[in-house]
Amino acid sequence: MLKNKIKNAESGILFYGLTPPKANNSIEKIKEISQRQIQRLRNLDIDALVLYDIQDESDRTDAKRPFPFMQTLDPCVYAKNFLDHKLNYPVVVYKAVGKYDKEEFKEWLENRKNREFFTVFVGVASKNTKVTVGLKESYRLKKEIAPDIVLGGIVIPERHLIKKDEHLRVFSKIDEGCEFFVSQCVYDLMASKKFLDDYSAYARENNKQMKPIIFTITPCGSAKTLDFMKWLGIHVPEHLEYRLKNSQDILEESVKLSLDIFEILYFYAKGKGIPVGCNVESVAIRKVEIDASIRLLEEVKSIMARG
Repeated sequence: MLKNKIKNAESGILFYGLTPPKANNSIEKIKEISQRQIQRLRNLDIDALVLYDIQDESDRTDAKRPFPFMQTLDPCVYAKNFLDHKLNYPVVVYKAVGKYDKEEFKEWLENRKNREFFTVFVGVASKNTKVTVGLKESYRLKKEIAPDIVLGGIVIPERHLIKKDEHLRVFSKIDEGCEFFVSQCVYDLMASKKFLDDYSAYARENNKQMKPIIFTITPCGSAKTLDFMKWLGIHVPEHLEYRLKNSQDILEESVKLSLDIFEILYFYAKGKGIPVGCNVESVAIRKVEIDASIRLLEEVKSIMARG
């Protein structure tokens, strides 16, 4: 069970991440999409499905967004109305807490108390964004209203190279009740290794328990998608960007690259005693990219099965 794996800080947790359908789709279209996803996901050997809560991140940068922002269904609504009782594993729901006012957020927590529910609280993309509920407040309200919720947090290894405090942010979130962490999509191997170095060193020096770090990897099907990933704040080192954009098949090259990165991080983390897992992200709508994500998932399972 996922809850036991998280509580026991086990390695090998495996997620598959999806974005809910666009909110402007008809009910019939959403049902059609969900049925295709259920057929594809039903037999996957994973610990949980991750559903993202998408927010417009235009406040974070002045650069033009490569793809237009389109609102998606609330992940809880999608899970409850279209996926519940049709999958044999739990759903981890992202919650972009800054999108909601305090009363809405409190009601959301009330509706989920005394249940085995998994969520990841996400803060705003920019400190300039005005919000009613920030991360600190969301942690406080969760403890007060729904302490049984299994809470996860976001970790951004790339940020560690610049600010050098991502491990401290993680331990601060652990103090607030976070029991596992899911990374932003990883293409910068060295940033992730440096984060793991400091995470394990701080835990050892301060007698702290380390929580599972779930590294996210995803296929990239086009140069434009790669530009969008960079727009989102994912750091792709220059030599890797060149390798992808000049490959004969960027999708296949990104799958190979993602596997190489995860394999190194998995055994590097385990060597330091850090519980580590993987979230294979599939946010594309093209069948070839979706199929690539499933192949990526199976290869990740093979890596983790080796130790």
